[in-house]
Amino acid sequence: MSTLALKGPYWVTVRQYRRTLWLAGAGVLLSLVGMSWLRYWDGRTVGTDRDTGHSLLRIAVEWAEGGMILVPFLVGAFVAGPMVARELESGTYKLALTQSVSPARWLGAKLAVAGAVTVVGTITLIGAYRLGWANLGDTLSFLWYEPGTYVSTGPVFVAQALFALALGSLIGQLVRRTVTAMALTGLVTGLVLLVVGQLRWSLMPVKTLTGPLTEGVSAALPFTSHETDSGLVTTSGERLPLHACFERTEQWGVCPADMNVAGQYWDYHPVSHYWPIQLIETGILLALAALALYAAFRVLRARHA
Repeated sequence: MSTLALKGPYWVTVRQYRRTLWLAGAGVLLSLVGMSWLRYWDGRTVGTDRDTGHSLLRIAVEWAEGGMILVPFLVGAFVAGPMVARELESGTYKLALTQSVSPARWLGAKLAVAGAVTVVGTITLIGAYRLGWANLGDTLSFLWYEPGTYVSTGPVFVAQALFALALGSLIGQLVRRTVTAMALTGLVTGLVLLVVGQLRWSLMPVKTLTGPLTEGVSAALPFTSHETDSGLVTTSGERLPLHACFERTEQWGVCPADMNVAGQYWDYHPVSHYWPIQLIETGILLALAALALYAAFRVLRARHA
C-alpha cells in the first residue's frame, strides 16, 4: 500500500500497520481472483457430465459465507486491541501527542484508515461472493433470505463491519487492555448483530396469502418467498395453529364444523423486500456506529482535556 500521498498521522498509521493492511488486501484480492476462476470453470462445464467445477464453486461459496461472518469481529477486535487499547496500555500514543497532533486527530486518523480499508475490502468481498452466488442463487442453500447469503450479498455486510470498527474504538479506550478489549468487542458485536438479525424480518410488513385448506405451501407461495408464519384462518378472521384441526380429528385437512375454519394463511416476504430490508438494516447499523463513534470521541475528550 502506497503511503506517498498520505501525511501526518495518516502516514504514521499506514506505516505502523502496513503488514496487516497488506495481508488484508492480499486476502481480499485472492478471494476475488479465486471466485472469478471458479465461476469461469463452472461455466465451462455447464451441460457436461463433469460437475467438478460446480461442486468446487459451491464449496467455495459456503466457505466464503463462513469467512465473511467473521469479518466484522476481526475488524472490531483489531481496532479495539492493536490500534487503540495497546497504544493506550503501553503509552506509545503520547509520542503522537507530542508532535502537535491532538487526541481527536490521533484517533480520527486511525479510524479513517481502518474505515477506508474496511469499506473497500467489504465491498470487494461482496462482489466476489456474488460472482459465485450468481450460479447458485436458485438452490435451497443460497436463497436470498438465508442468513449467510442475505448478509454476504448486500450493504448490511459493510454496515456490520463499520459498526464493529466504531464499537472497537470505544471499547478500546474504555478498557485499555489489549486482549480484554478484543474479547469484549467481539462479544458485544456478536450480541448486537444477533439482536438486529432477529428483528430483521420485522422491519417491513409481511404480505399475507390465503388459500383453501387442502392447498399445500409449495403451491401457495413462490419458490423465492420467505415464509415467516402459516396456519389456519376462521370465517371470523381468527388465526389458529396449522395443527389445530389435526388435534381434534387426527386427519390433516379435515376440520370440525364448530371450528369454522375457512382456509389457510401464509405470511411471507417476497423477493422484492430484499433491498428495502437491506437498506433499513444498514441504516440501523450505521446509526449505532455513529453513536459509538460519538461516545468514543467524548471519552477521548474527557480523558485528554
